[in-house]
Amino acid sequence: MSKSGFVFEVLGTLDELNSALGYAKVLSAKSKNMLVMGTEKVCYQKILETFQQNLFCIQAELAGSKVSLTGDHTLYLEDIIYEVETILPPIKSFIIPGGDETGAYLDVVRTITRRAERGLVLLRDKKGRVISETSIAYLNRLGSVLYALARLANYKKGYFEKKPEYK
Repeated sequence: MSKSGFVFEVLGTLDELNSALGYAKVLSAKSKNMLVMGTEKVCYQKILETFQQNLFCIQAELAGSKVSLTGDHTLYLEDIIYEVETILPPIKSFIIPGGDETGAYLDVVRTITRRAERGLVLLRDKKGRVISETSIAYLNRLGSVLYALARLANYKKGYFEKKPEYK
């Protein structure tokens, strides 16, 4: 298989995503970002590292390994979204990225996640690559979680969400 093959493009995007999550961990440690999950306070670094570990499973799957994510991995993402939604006001429109350094960078990481997701779907739909629905669903929900965590980081630092003006 040639390094110019699209599967390597997707693997590279997943690697880029993992590195971006690593930098987001550094930023969140400086900001001391936390999320209450049930009765437990969980630091963003621990959450983000879990995401990094799971990305290795998706990369292994793409490389032909029997390793793959399960529905429980995606349920964890759903749990995070639920917890964040209990704190933040509902979204009524698109919002302009920015605010706190951690929040702004999590938005960058979210866009890399969406690119990786599109790549996986393209590999499956156009290139005939067998990719589990779980991996695709995981990346989709990961993008949503990163959006939620970015909003929460900004909210806790006192930044107000600004809607685009469309003018």
